[in-house]
Amino acid sequence: MSRLASSSENIQAPFRVDSISKAAAPEGSDGPWFTYVISQGTNMISGVRAGGLAEVTSMVGEMVERLNERRVGKSRPKGKPKAAT
Repeated sequence: MSRLASSSENIQAPFRVDSISKAAAPEGSDGPWFTYVISQGTNMISGVRAGGLAEVTSMVGEMVERLNERRVGKSRPKGKPKAAT
């Protein structure tokens, strides 16, 4: 597959939550922590959040919604529209 085809597929694919799993708290922190992975085609975003599983799941879900809302604007063709004559 060409790099261009792969890039095009990534743009068309929506972001989605790939996984959320328990993680060790960073040094000096306590309480529950979770790692998450968000994917869009072959692109991956990973991070760590503090909180309960339900809270982290909700936060990551909201993040995915915002990413997908932003993505919609990027799928429009680039270029200036032609002026009416």
